[in-house]
Amino acid sequence: MTTILVTGGTGTLGRALVPRLLEAGHDVRTLSRRPHTGTERPRLTSYAVDLRDGTGLAEAVAGVDTVVHCASAPKGDTEAAGQLVEAARAAGVRHLVYISIVGVDRVPLGYYRTKHEVERLVAESGLGWTVLRTTQFHDLVLRLVKAGARLPVVPVPSGIRLQPVDVREVADRLAELASGEPAGRVADMGGPEVLAARDLVRETLRAGGRRRLLVPLWLPGKTFGALRRGENVTPRHADGTARYADFLAKRSGGKAAAAR
Repeated sequence: MTTILVTGGTGTLGRALVPRLLEAGHDVRTLSRRPHTGTERPRLTSYAVDLRDGTGLAEAVAGVDTVVHCASAPKGDTEAAGQLVEAARAAGVRHLVYISIVGVDRVPLGYYRTKHEVERLVAESGLGWTVLRTTQFHDLVLRLVKAGARLPVVPVPSGIRLQPVDVREVADRLAELASGEPAGRVADMGGPEVLAARDLVRETLRAGGRRRLLVPLWLPGKTFGALRRGENVTPRHADGTARYADFLAKRSGGKAAAAR
């Protein structure tokens, strides 16, 4: 089996991906800004690396066959990716896998533009590469709804739909890609349902046993125009099987606690 390095190994996706790679028999290294302090597992090595300036990166990448780049931050993603690509080239990495977002080339949101730029860096790296775009994870949708539900009146963007996907299913797909040959830009991956934002908010509040007044809000601008056109969803690739309602039910354990 191969040695695979996962950046962002302690993040939402990284925590789901690492066990799958270990179960497949790979030797796994993880990168995060803080060293691993949990129970050690065979074939898992953790490195404290700051991708923004590359500190400790050369040691972590040495002898690695495949890098899966899951790390992401509101700022500095392009610089971090540049550091990673340079180190991977120097170390002779064979395969660079990057997780991106559906619509990064069509939704003019700053964070999306950065993700698209990182896609370009990966494709032009000179390494074998694979890019997978997915829709939003269930966890993100829940956090967004909970943030808005702090007020008694919840504004809900009109005409916007989302296609939430289970992070565990994305981890399954990413592990498959990391174990295979470089494939370039592969088919997008979305959850099983495309749902209106209003329905997602209502479903989350109901699961948490909370009542709120929902007020439709029409938001102007190119970004929200793109979202209303559905540039952020991929109904032809509704490959996930776990619904958002399933996620809420599992999280609450049958109790009205999901949105508290």
